[in-house]
Amino acid sequence: MTRSTHLDHLASVSLFSNCSRKELEAVERASDQLTLPQGKVLCEQGASGREAFVILEGTADVERNGIVVATLTSGACVGELAILDHGPRTATVRATTDLEVLVLGAREFASLVDDVGPIAHKLLKSLATRIRELDSQTYD
Repeated sequence: MTRSTHLDHLASVSLFSNCSRKELEAVERASDQLTLPQGKVLCEQGASGREAFVILEGTADVERNGIVVATLTSGACVGELAILDHGPRTATVRATTDLEVLVLGAREFASLVDDVGPIAHKLLKSLATRIRELDSQTYD
């Protein structure tokens, strides 16, 4: 997969959708690409987390309390809350196919926010938008 394709995937992730190309390049440089086998658990509900994953290729199921609530595909981001607050994972995510993912650790993410100033405001805007969407789903 090419670097340009990685950047396109990052741009499609809601957390990074407001970022410039230069900021996306910084995120890509701070990430590691991994191949994970089918059946691999990316995160376990209730466990603390220190990294986020962007799915480049493949699919993964999201389980809450043992029930599959969603299936994620290319461009989806998993674990973004954990890199912000290091809190418990809200769901278990398991690869249903082999996966190609970008992994962004909490330390690397913190460095991005510190070193690429404008990115923090854009990430906050993306998170606010997401909270509003969840709020409208819950109360409308």
